[in-house]
Amino acid sequence: MQLNRIKAVRGYKAPRRIAGRPSVVAPNRVQRQFIVVRASQVWVTDITYIRTWQGWLYLVVVIDLFARNVVGWSMKPTLSRELA
Repeated sequence: MQLNRIKAVRGYKAPRRIAGRPSVVAPNRVQRQFIVVRASQVWVTDITYIRTWQGWLYLVVVIDLFARNVVGWSMKPTLSRELA
């Protein structure tokens, strides 16, 4: 490998687990009734994380159930209350 100037690609760092206060569970207002008759009546969210070369990014997406389009999104390197 040295003769051909090739280097191995190293793995990634696992995200750190930080203990904190327990989360507050929001009430289930939709009750699995996803039939909506007008726009902006019911919004749903999803949070996911994406691995990049620099580390992890957390993505939050807000979707309008009536139109099934993205109302808004936010992406940050840490999962915090400000992300939503």
